[in-house]
Amino acid sequence: MAAVIRAFRSSSSSSTFTNYFIRRSLSTAASSSATPLKSESFTPLIDTKDKNVQWVFLGCPGVGKGTFASRLSVLLGVPHIATGDLVREELSASGPLSKQLTEIVNQGKLVSDEIIISLLSKRLETGEAKGESGFILDGFPRTVRQAEILDDVTDIDLVVNLKLPEKVLVEKCLGRRICSQCGKNFNVANINVKGENGNPDISMDPLLPPPQCVSKLITRSDDTEAIVSERLRVYYEKSQPVEDFYRNQGKLMEFKLPGGLPESWPKLLEALNLDENEDKQSAAV
Repeated sequence: MAAVIRAFRSSSSSSTFTNYFIRRSLSTAASSSATPLKSESFTPLIDTKDKNVQWVFLGCPGVGKGTFASRLSVLLGVPHIATGDLVREELSASGPLSKQLTEIVNQGKLVSDEIIISLLSKRLETGEAKGESGFILDGFPRTVRQAEILDDVTDIDLVVNLKLPEKVLVEKCLGRRICSQCGKNFNVANINVKGENGNPDISMDPLLPPPQCVSKLITRSDDTEAIVSERLRVYYEKSQPVEDFYRNQGKLMEFKLPGGLPESWPKLLEALNLDENEDKQSAAV
């Protein structure tokens, strides 16, 4: 897949040739595993014995894509690839791209398709060398153009669209913390938001760090109220059409988070027809 994306970048001046090259390159390297689904009566058709899933997680910044995608990646035995992490890794490096990305992120703007595809290409190459198969993408695609590129490269099985009210999203983003030593993510926000327009109240307890991480917590440079609000505005403007793209393909599953991780995780597994204890039960047999 990485080689195909590189081919897209090198021949992007001719979309017809690019699409043909992508399909031809993949004809002997991948097979379609997507099942047509009707979005108006969506029921995920997932065989948990086949761990070679190709899923996408959508949702506003701060909704929890990384948390749920990483948990599912462990359960299903496939890599969790978060483009946000790829961008942050590049930001920590030195060079002209790092400086360019810093300006983009600090303004709350979307990183260009070209940069994202380049970073994703490098990550897929690395995974391919390690023998990885399947994936859960988090943060890509964020535009319809990216979705169209991904569509030409491979067949996505399922797109999970996580949803939370904007008030909750802002509080979550402002409460995010990272341990500067171990790199793990935590959240100090204690959220209690009253439901509006018939929606239920939402409560989320803080995800506090262990004692050894408390003194090492840092806040992401882009987690300020002004930048978070701008990122949400950009998301609604640029990325929501991606939902329609996958909804029209019958691959989109809308999932409204009912609360924090303890409440939401079992309900998400239920919606996906997944059993967290399946692997443990199989091993016992």
